[in-house]
Amino acid sequence: MSNNSDPLFDRYAEMDFSDAKPVSEIPPLAQLQAEHGGKSRITMRVDNDILAIFKARAEMSGGNYQTLMNDALRQFAQGLTLADVVRETIRKELHQV
Repeated sequence: MSNNSDPLFDRYAEMDFSDAKPVSEIPPLAQLQAEHGGKSRITMRVDNDILAIFKARAEMSGGNYQTLMNDALRQFAQGLTLADVVRETIRKELHQV
């Protein structure tokens, strides 16, 4: 890792992780990982403009662009259209009032 690839590099560069334990040896972390498991690390190429859109939306919402992309892929895989998502959002908002 270099400071060119990660903006937090300088903050953690001097930390010593030589005594770090694996997650499996820390029960609360192991439980958290099990609850949020089921994900796979992949590498894929995405058009720069699409990535910029997701990063901008994540920044505006205070979220994570990868989570937004995962949600969009899930909606597509479930066959949801933009119209379906808008309808559901409106229904939720109307029931909150």
